[in-house]
Amino acid sequence: MRKFKGDELLIATHNKGKAREISDLLLPYISKFYSASELNLEEPEETGATFAENAVLKAKLAAKDSGKVSLADDSGLCVNALNGDPGVYSARWGGKNKDFNIAMKKVNDALGGVKDRSAYFTCVLAIAWPDGHVEIFEGRVNGTIVWPMRGNMGFGYDPIFQAKGYDITFAQMNPSEKHKISHRAKAFDLLVKNCLKG
Repeated sequence: MRKFKGDELLIATHNKGKAREISDLLLPYISKFYSASELNLEEPEETGATFAENAVLKAKLAAKDSGKVSLADDSGLCVNALNGDPGVYSARWGGKNKDFNIAMKKVNDALGGVKDRSAYFTCVLAIAWPDGHVEIFEGRVNGTIVWPMRGNMGFGYDPIFQAKGYDITFAQMNPSEKHKISHRAKAFDLLVKNCLKG
């Protein structure tokens, strides 16, 4: 597995909340971060059928266009009673403007009176070097869909997702607490152990 030796990393996202969360998680290991939006990089169309395919596509394009080692994540909410939807289309459920209030309502409406409201968040990280080399890591957290929405911290589907063993949603959770247990935190733990340490 290839080790990351640099002190600068490009976070291949145009989502400010995601860029902030990723840089917070990696601050102990990397001193300088850029985001794709800061460098005016093109936002690629996510044409992959899986989270891994989309993460690789984003990381490779950013590395190629910037000449910097780039990290992309593709993550989403998978609801078991909806056959894994919204899944890789998580952001797109919010329409053209990626409005997660619309997306969350859509999820709740689709569930209707179904008793099984189990779901999981998954996160796949891809770190790509300008020479085309890629490493991939995946994290997952199980939980339940709740309604109505609760909390105003976090982003995306956080206000309707309650992790297993908790009685509050991700959006009600202190960010430092969420960083300890989230799907993203689990994927980052693997990234750090395998690519950043030693």
